[in-house]
Amino acid sequence: MVLSPERLRTHTAAGRDIEPELRTPSPRQGPPRSEGIGISLRGLDKDFGSVSVLKSLDLDIEPGQFLAIVGKSGCGKSTLLRLLVDLDAPSGGRIEFVGGDGQETTANKRIVFQEPRLLPWASIGDNVAVGLGPRAGKDRRVSEALDAVQLSEKRDEWPARLSGGQRQRAALARALVSQPDFLAMDEPLGALDALTRITMQGLVEQVWLEQGFTALFVTHDVSEAVVLADRVIVLSEGKVTLDLNIDLPRPRTRGSIEVAALGRQLLEAIFR
Repeated sequence: MVLSPERLRTHTAAGRDIEPELRTPSPRQGPPRSEGIGISLRGLDKDFGSVSVLKSLDLDIEPGQFLAIVGKSGCGKSTLLRLLVDLDAPSGGRIEFVGGDGQETTANKRIVFQEPRLLPWASIGDNVAVGLGPRAGKDRRVSEALDAVQLSEKRDEWPARLSGGQRQRAALARALVSQPDFLAMDEPLGALDALTRITMQGLVEQVWLEQGFTALFVTHDVSEAVVLADRVIVLSEGKVTLDLNIDLPRPRTRGSIEVAALGRQLLEAIFR
């Protein structure tokens, strides 16, 4: 059986939504499509005391590419994301964001965590608006971001009234509202149930295809990495041990022979 992210909404007897609940995608008039931003890492190190988490890491990411990172716990996946979004500082080496002209530039970057981290006292719309400030067009930007994650009808709801998948979609909208050219995602689907996770994979792919930002996606699920990414790297002891291009047409089917074969290749590299 092939599970599709395009589901009709269903409800409990009490009227609460049941995941998966995404509607069939339809064309939207959203924000202008980004061209993404290039990223260049040279000799990147990160130490925590006497423990070296990243070791002389060299990596180039093309503008608009979807790169997934897999590896054992403690290999440096989340640490790398934190360095790229300025939540931590490297111990050595250089991080450069490169514009379309090939010159170093400043990135508009955001991150989505495994937990939604929504403000419980604010509506979903107000949560999405966090960080925008009193700028012109704020209401329109929030509406576009909520529409992109198919959550417009929940704008005035409180986070406690939403399902786990809906809360994570709200967190994604909060990151998208600033129209980033680089989006880091640190196991954003890891806390969801299996069916909701498949639904959200389709949504993440759809939003990335529509908006064109450069995506860095950390996951422990090698099949998820193959289904979503243009390219998957394996980190081990702070170094890249496998760099694998995923040359499969989209959309990809989880459980297909091709996805399973690439997943096995990644697992072999992780446990080598």
